[in-house]
Amino acid sequence: MKKLALLAALGVASVSAVHAQDAGGFRLGVKVGGTYSNISGDNVSQITGPGYSTDLGDYKLGYNVGVSTSIPLSSDGFLSFAPELLYNRKGYEIKSMQTSGLAAGVKSVELEQQRVLHYLDVPLLAKINAGGLFFELGPQVSYLFGSKNKQQTTVKYTDGTKDKVESNSGFRDYTGISRDEAYKSDLAQFDISGVAGVGYMTDGGISLGLRYARGFNSLIDSKDQDNEPKAFNNAFTLQLGYLIPTK
Repeated sequence: MKKLALLAALGVASVSAVHAQDAGGFRLGVKVGGTYSNISGDNVSQITGPGYSTDLGDYKLGYNVGVSTSIPLSSDGFLSFAPELLYNRKGYEIKSMQTSGLAAGVKSVELEQQRVLHYLDVPLLAKINAGGLFFELGPQVSYLFGSKNKQQTTVKYTDGTKDKVESNSGFRDYTGISRDEAYKSDLAQFDISGVAGVGYMTDGGISLGLRYARGFNSLIDSKDQDNEPKAFNNAFTLQLGYLIPTK
């Protein structure tokens, strides 16, 4: 019920912002960029298993693409409301290397595991525009519509050659049950995040922005049990955008 109430409040805020707009300054645009993401929290190992690192250098690289809008809330354009609809590839990855106890002629065995999480993100951001420089802050509602498990094993030999084998096989969820590679029912379908960002936009509407989003809803779907395990989305996005004036 709390989640539904929050979503309803966000909807009311969005409608209010639309009514407050300057009718002549609405702009529609597109965005595309890279996503650098992982999950963090006290119970992430229930999703990832052992060997997972939350260090910034171990985040997973993905991408995002979608549509954006700008609705002025002040006559001088200083304050605006900027809702967006984005497809975003988030998730996490685990890398490990074995260099001992290997067969003769084998130098190392590298293992890379990824779980790709396919999200529809709806940021509902307040935006301050200051001479090209902009700052944005607000909530984001996200829907998880797909999950994919990937694994790649690279065997390097002492003669300099190597073999790569990809296996998109199943995995074990937090309950210990083996699932197929596209299973997502162990994860929460909806996420609510806090978003903060900074960037620069030219007079022609071309922009470059850096944004960070932190999830508040645990990724682990414990089926409404008390003391829900904690594992949250974290994502940095670097986006190139273009806003088309519609006036």
